[in-house]
Order: sequence, then structure tokens, then C-alpha cells
Amino acid sequence: MANVKNKSRKNTKSSSGGKRGAASSGGSKRSVNSQSAGGRRRKKEDTPEEAAARADIRGMQEERKRSRLIDDIIWGIVYIAVGAFIFIAVQFQAAGQFGNALGDILKGIFGLVGLILPWYLILIGFLLMLHKASHFSGKSLLACIVMLLMFCLLNSGRFIDAAHTVITPYQFFNDGVSLTGGGVFGMSAGTLLVRWIGKAGLYIFSFVIALISLLFLVNTPLSNALESARDRREERQLMREQSRLSADEPQPSSRTGQAGSGQDVRNALEAGNGAADPPAGSGDIRIVTPYEDATGERARHFDGRRHAGSNVVDFIRKGDPFGRDSDGRDTMEPVEIERGLEEIHTPRDGYGLDGEIHNSQEAGINTENYEGRKASASEIARGAAEIGEGLGLRNGAAALTKSVDKTHTKKYRKPPIDLLDKPQTPDRRGLNDDLKNKARLLEETMQNFNVDARVVQVTQGPAITRYEIQPNVGVKVSKIVNLADDIALNLRAKSIRIEAPIPGKAVVGIEVENDKINMVRLREIIDSREFRNAKSRIEFAVGKDIAGKPIVADLKSMPHLLIAGSTGSGKSVCINSIITSILYKANPDEVKMVLIDPKVVELGNYNGIPHLLIPVVTDPSKAAAALSWAVVEMTNRYKMFAESNVRDLGSYNRKMKADGNADMVMPQVVIIIDELADLMMAAPNQVEESICRLAQMARAAGMHLIVATQRPSVDVITGVIKANIPSRIAFAVSSQADSRTILDRGGAEHLVGKGDMLFNPLGVGSAVRIQGTFVSDEEVQRVIDFVKAQSGEADYSDEVIDTIESGNTMLPDKNDNADELLPDAIECVVMQGQASVSMLQRRYRIGYNRAARIVDEMEARGIVGPQDGSRPRQVLMSEEELAELKEKTQETNP
Repeated sequence: MANVKNKSRKNTKSSSGGKRGAASSGGSKRSVNSQSAGGRRRKKEDTPEEAAARADIRGMQEERKRSRLIDDIIWGIVYIAVGAFIFIAVQFQAAGQFGNALGDILKGIFGLVGLILPWYLILIGFLLMLHKASHFSGKSLLACIVMLLMFCLLNSGRFIDAAHTVITPYQFFNDGVSLTGGGVFGMSAGTLLVRWIGKAGLYIFSFVIALISLLFLVNTPLSNALESARDRREERQLMREQSRLSADEPQPSSRTGQAGSGQDVRNALEAGNGAADPPAGSGDIRIVTPYEDATGERARHFDGRRHAGSNVVDFIRKGDPFGRDSDGRDTMEPVEIERGLEEIHTPRDGYGLDGEIHNSQEAGINTENYEGRKASASEIARGAAEIGEGLGLRNGAAALTKSVDKTHTKKYRKPPIDLLDKPQTPDRRGLNDDLKNKARLLEETMQNFNVDARVVQVTQGPAITRYEIQPNVGVKVSKIVNLADDIALNLRAKSIRIEAPIPGKAVVGIEVENDKINMVRLREIIDSREFRNAKSRIEFAVGKDIAGKPIVADLKSMPHLLIAGSTGSGKSVCINSIITSILYKANPDEVKMVLIDPKVVELGNYNGIPHLLIPVVTDPSKAAAALSWAVVEMTNRYKMFAESNVRDLGSYNRKMKADGNADMVMPQVVIIIDELADLMMAAPNQVEESICRLAQMARAAGMHLIVATQRPSVDVITGVIKANIPSRIAFAVSSQADSRTILDRGGAEHLVGKGDMLFNPLGVGSAVRIQGTFVSDEEVQRVIDFVKAQSGEADYSDEVIDTIESGNTMLPDKNDNADELLPDAIECVVMQGQASVSMLQRRYRIGYNRAARIVDEMEARGIVGPQDGSRPRQVLMSEEELAELKEKTQETNP
């Protein structure tokens, strides 16, 4: 062993002596090298194309290097953040429940060494940010862990009594948390080692293993530090000698147009001068290889200081002269090209579109005039196709062209999610303790009233917290329900709601209002997986349930919706959320909306969006006409379905597309009435009849109703309307009677407002309590402005507008089969302001049957309302409208 070491030392000395001899006898060496170089075959020069390709690859390498530097900075920040969090948790116990528990666990396991762990992470983070270290490999990580455990053993040695070597893990953990022990690991392992090898053996073993781990981590033997210092001293001597020798001899002239100092060295050798020394004043020659290898290693560097004077020619003569063989061909491994370019496995000489290095001579291309030649259109197309395939496009340039054409023809772009405000993170400090205290107080309250029950689960939602109580055998549920007021008193709650029992569970739910309501932003639901994966174009965001799960609903499956609640409970915000959801989900050619806003100020800002079929209707009389148009449209759609032998709108549209009649495809229609009470006051019979007919038959025709009101009384939400609109949303109301009017059951009177709702869609047995989404007026306006800006002027249906404006009435002409007295009868009833069969009998001296037919015709034309018992019919047309109607009739029938 000693002989081997002595021999290696002698070889080292001889090699260093050889370096000195080479430096001192540089002339003789250079003459020999010149002769050998002169006898060798001259290497092939690089063409300008190859030089440019190598310059491009060098740029790619630099880009890869910059990308790795950014990754190191990101990981460094992550390490520092995690280390700082653990430090705060361990040192100050101020990192929340999770952080405090983590700190106790670390101290309980490692003892005082647990305080060192965050500094490890922070040090690694700073080294990564300063580019002084790379990511840990598996071996390096193992070395760090072993070294940390050895520190635990060294720390535990001072707490171990050699006379008492009993292992008590629970006591060790508690001592570690209080820092009066070495932690579970250190004390347990240390106790075993003290029992076997004594306390001195424990310290020796721990120190040796820690030192070995440190050496393995830095991967540097101790002798290398001394040798590197000696080598640096010798290199400085060689540099001074070589600089003196280079100053005495003429420098070789380098040819222009070559890139890189490595090429200058090769040119000097090829010229036969034998001067392989670096240029005067430069000590480090950086040789950039043509590629990086597939593992992403850094480009190799050639240190001219270490090989100055003698070894350059010998280095090049060996099998790998800077990545080229003796003929000048590349021998380096291929580089992994990013952004879809494939990995190259064949050495090439040029750089192509697909990321490979192509040899221009192998391809048979004349490169003499390559600089000035322009690529033809076909070559550009082929290149684009190749790039497209590399990037994952199925049809290359064809697919790219198709997508561009589609972009030009597409008129609607859905709003970005950034237009909506981000949700705020709720403050949950001390939340668990408060919930536990209230649950305990609730159990005590039940015990005080001789109700044997216990709280089995507590679920906190955005607005309310539900305590699930499981009564013991023999306890009636009605006893718990009757204690609602007493429970609210003891919990100091504003209001509570008892759900007895919870559907699908053998528990009773007591819902208590939270001290602070956390708003559910519309962005949370629209950006959720449930909304994004929904296929329906009329899917809308509802809110979050008590468990915090996003709730979305499909209007197509409802198929109509009734929304009711008192003023300020969240009804208008819910309607804005529904409309905004449709704007995010559907194109204008897929869904059209008819907005009826008798209050004028709620929905007027939506005027101008491309989804509107007509401008927002604000006149109650025209609103009735709009509903009448919807009934006519529904009837016409069913006639077209019958002609095409289909049953619903989806089947009809698919058949039209299959037959090549894409222009015959019809959109879905959503009719939204913001305040039903005003319409019921203006034209109750006509509005109720239209709503009932639509609710009964419009589902298959692709037409859906959303009816909202803030006065949920029986004269507004009549029994006929309730029977035909099965899906309902109830916001907070003032009385149980109003709740029964909406949901046919109580419960809405206990809601807390501010978006708190009971959602009862079709097919669900009982209503689900949900915190509705909140969208501010500013968010709605941003979405509307975006939609208007990229769609231009709104394209309303003139035919529908004319029909509604005219009240869907026309005076009969001479070719009409109507009664000849009908025009005079219309003018008469409009002037009188009332209509009845007896009045027409007296005025025109006609029989009852003829007068009744005239009144029925006026009702069908929307001039008078339906029959209202023995009272005269209501006239729906004013004198001004009659005058306009006469003018339109004369223009139509001159």
C-alpha cells in the first residue's frame, strides 16, 4: 500500500517535472510538433453555414443555461420560505396550528437539532439563489440526513445516564419538546449505543459517521485541497514562463471569419506553426462544444493555464480534441432540443427546422450561393408543417391555417377569468377552538332540557355552521325541534335553523349563523372544475354548499326556475350571476336571451351585448307582448320539429347540420323576468297565461324561463305558476307563509340574507342550503364592456322588435276573414277604455254570438285582456298605440 502511494507521488513529481521541462525547452518541443503537424492531412475548413449553425446552437445553450439559473432561483426561494416557516414554528410557536404541531413534532423527534433543520434549508436556498449549488441528488440527500441524525446522537449524549439505559419513547418525546432531552430518535438510539459501546463509543461513532457524511456530501478528499493549492502555485509559475517565451517569438496570424478562440488554436495548428499557446494576455481558453448532451450537462471548458506550453498538441492528438476527431468531424453527444424539437441521436453538420443537424453536402445542395438564396413558399410550408408536428399539431400547417381562418371568422371570444375579482382568504385563526366550545355548549344545553344527544360532526360553510346532533335511542326528534329558541339563546346566535333529520343521515342538523360571512366570489365557481367541465351552454354558477363544494346547475334540466326573496336578500345578484355565467359559457349563436326588467334600472346595462335577442324590455305592456311572442315562437318551433320528425331542439339542430342546413340551426332562448309582481299588476291574466304555456311546453323547444320576484305572495306566485315551475330558489323572507309560497315548506324565514339561499331543483327531495355567488356591479360592467368591445354593435331581431312594439296586433284588412265590424269595434273599446260583449251588442245592435266572436278576436290580437268574471275586460292598447297601428296597417295594406 505504501509502495503504491510512493509510486504515485513519484509519478506526480515526474509529470510536474515534465511540465517544467516542456516549458524550459519549448523550442525543441515546438519543432517536433511542427514536423508532425506538417505531415498530417490538413483538416477540412468549416463552411459559413456550419459556422452559423454552431453559433445558433451556442445561443440555444446560453438560453438553456439562463433557464436553469431561473429554476435555481425559484427553488432557492422555496427552500428559504419553507425554512423560515419551520424556524418560526419551532422557535416562536407562531405559525398557526399546523406550524405549531410541526414544530413540536420536530423537537420531539430530534430535540435541539430540530432547530438546525430550518437553517439547513435556508442555507441551501441561498446557495441555489447565488448559483453556488445545484439540486440535491439522492446520495447527497442521504448524506445530509445521516449527518443530521449523528448530530442528534451527539446532542443526546449529554442527557443519557450510563447507569440507567431504559428506553421510554413517550418520555423522550416530551423531553424533546421541552428541549430537556435529545428527542425520541437521539435518546432511543443513543441509549442502545451507550448500553453496547459506552458513552465514549457513542461520541466516537457519531463523530466519525458525521465526518464521513460531510466528506461524501462535498465529494472532496482532504488531500485534494493540498494538491489543488500546489497545482495553482505551479500553474502561476508556468504562466509566467510561458508569457516570457511567447514574447520572444512571433505570434501566428489567425484567419478572420472564424468563431471562438478554440478555432483560433486549431487554425494555428493546421497552419503548421505549432504554436498551440493561448494568445498573450489570456489565461483561460473556453471551448464551446457544438451541443449539450441529452442530460443537460454544462458545456466543457478547456483550461489553457493548466495545459500551457506543452500539453495542447498532445491533448488534441488524443481521441477527443474538443469534441472533434482527427478529421474534424463532431463526436459529441446530441443535445436535447426544447419546445417540441426532438432529441438528436446522429452527429450532423448543419441545423435544420426539425432540430437535427443536416449535412448540406449529403443532401446534395449547392451551398456556394446559399447566403443570398431565399426560401421558396413550398419550403416554408414544409418547415411550418414539420414545426407543427413537433409541437403536437395533428395536421401541421393545414391545422394552423384552419385555426387562423377560424380565428378570423369567429366573432365572439369568451371573457377572460381575470375580469372577475379574486376571492379573499378567510381568517381562520382560533376557529377550531371556537367550534369545539360551541359544540360543547350545545351538548350542555341539550342535557339541561333532558335531551340525551351528542354532537358528532361540525361543518362550517361560508355563511353558516352546521352541528350534526345524534340523539340517543328513545329521544324524539320533535323535542329537539321545539328547543330552537332555547338553543339560539344559549349559543347567542342571531338565528338558527333546524333540519330534522338531515336527508340520508341519522342525525339532526342545527344550522347557526357565522359571526362573519365569507363571500363566495363568482370567479371561484366559474374557475372550478365543475363549471369548466359542464357541457351545457346554459350552465350557471349557484354558489357553495355548507361543505364548501362548488354548486353549478343546468337550466336545461330544470327546465324553468323561480327565484324569490325579500328586498336585499341577494335576488338581483343571483340574476347577474346567471347572466354572467351564460356569457362565460355560450356563444351568441348558441344562446339568446330576452330580458324583462319592469324596474328599469336592474338589467339595463346589458343592452348591446350580442346574446340579447331584443333590447331589454322595461314597459310592462310590452313585456306581456314579449311573453306572447315567446308563446308564438314556441308553437312555430314545434311545427318545424313535426315537419322534421324530431322531438326536441337538440335533435333538430343535429339533423339540420347533417343535412347541410347550418343556417337553419336555432339557438336556445332564455327568458328572464326580474320582477314578476309589476307584470302581474299590469296584465295579470295575460302574463300568467303566457308563463303557464311556456312552462308547460317550452322545454323541448329549447326555451327556458327564469322568473324572479321580491314579493312572494299568492297573488304574484299563483298556484298555476308554482305548479309549472318546479325548480326554485328561496332567499331570506320575512315570514313562514312566504317561505311556503315559494318552497311549499318553511325554512326560508330563518335564512340570514346576503346570498344565503335554499336551492330546490327538480328531482331533489328537499332544499339544499347554499351560499350564493357574489358578483359586484364593477365586475359585471367589466364583463359587459369586454363582450361589447369585441362584438361591435348588437344584432337585434327586427322582426321580434316589430312584433312586440305593435303588441302583435294588426287591424284586419279586406282579405282577412275577421268580422267586418272588428276595426270599428277596436276603435270603440279603445276610446271607451273598457270592453264587454253587452257594450258591443248595444252599440252595433248585433246578437250575442257575433259580439262575443268580436271580443275573442280582439283578445287574440292582444287588444283586450282575458275575461275577468262579470267585470269588463281590460283594454291593453292606448289611443296613441291605436293611431300608430292604423298607420302601420295602411303601410302594410295600401
